[in-house]
Amino acid sequence: MLSAATRKLVRDTVPALKEHGVRLTRHFYQRMFSRNPELKHVFNQAHQANGEQQQALAMAVLAYAENIDDPSVLLPVLTRIAHKHASLGIRAEHYPIVGMHLLASIREVMGAAASDALIDAWAAAYGQLADMLVEAENKLYTDAATAKGGWSGWRPFRIGRRTQESEEITSFYLYPVDGGAVPDFLPGQFVSVRGRAGDGTLIQPRQYSLSDAPNDHYLRLSIKREAGLSDRPDGLISNWMHDDVREGDLIELSPPFGDFNLHLDRDTPVVLISGGVGLTPMVSMLNHVTREQPERQVVFVHGARHRGVHALGDHLRQLTASHPRLDTAIFYELAGPEDRPGVDYHQIGRVDLGAIRDRVILPEADYYLCGPVPFMRAKLQELQSFGIPSARIHYEVFGSSLAAAA
Repeated sequence: MLSAATRKLVRDTVPALKEHGVRLTRHFYQRMFSRNPELKHVFNQAHQANGEQQQALAMAVLAYAENIDDPSVLLPVLTRIAHKHASLGIRAEHYPIVGMHLLASIREVMGAAASDALIDAWAAAYGQLADMLVEAENKLYTDAATAKGGWSGWRPFRIGRRTQESEEITSFYLYPVDGGAVPDFLPGQFVSVRGRAGDGTLIQPRQYSLSDAPNDHYLRLSIKREAGLSDRPDGLISNWMHDDVREGDLIELSPPFGDFNLHLDRDTPVVLISGGVGLTPMVSMLNHVTREQPERQVVFVHGARHRGVHALGDHLRQLTASHPRLDTAIFYELAGPEDRPGVDYHQIGRVDLGAIRDRVILPEADYYLCGPVPFMRAKLQELQSFGIPSARIHYEVFGSSLAAAA
């Protein structure tokens, strides 16, 4: 338990963190990678390049300082961080290294304002946070290793089949090289893929949602090729998977992790809402419900730019035709002359829950959201405006976020 004096010192840094937090975390990462370059293989270097990771860590540090009197309120966020860390292979021995560079960065950035007492206070606060995360992550590692088909660390899988799902998305069917059991998982969870990016000297992990329901035969990943933009480089691992990984090749996977998953203990309605490649965990959930709980009511809402980038559309149409309890609403921002209204799509424009409110607002329904951050914010606000309780809204955000901060 931190002393009152320690908590006060940490709280007193909140104004400085609000003003200088990103500068602090940018300095921290530069310092850590220059002195411990081996950690470049653990942290997402694309998020480093575009500043997402620095922003995410700054938000996490600020949230921790603001809630230093009762960190338990951050438990949902810490749980999500623990799952992300476990999938990346972050272990207890990494925390002292991170802590050393974080404390040194506070002193170097804040200068004379970083008194010895302040550094000692943050050392104690960081130690408390590290202990909470290590405890949670150790349990996740143990559970993953002892589960049916489970393992610890990285496990090789063979690409048994790859299927082009759209202009941007390819599915990879993965089989354990060792001939052992395929791991069980909760619909909505993800794995990390570890591959060699660029010239092959940088090993990078990337997290991808599993896109099919649990089964005893394979794991499936449906990966979008990430084209670079002015403020974002090409997707190193997604492009590697698309360009270089062929059927028969081997890749390394982490065990499945993630706290965003379908509530299997319920028989109430399920509303799945996604944008773009955010449909991948939703299809996993959908496939599970239609196979294992066919009596359960499901509404599948998805938004895509146009038919060419709408992945797994044929699969969704087949399920809809064969399952009377499944309702679908597909939005295309742009519809081409060959796109069939009422078949390929149902609405023109971005996903508008208000336009289909009578179909998505169902008694005791659970709402699952996944997509880019702007999409997520808009859909979350829409559901809240409809009076949906927060406990019934579950979501996963792409990319680096508060929950992805490391």
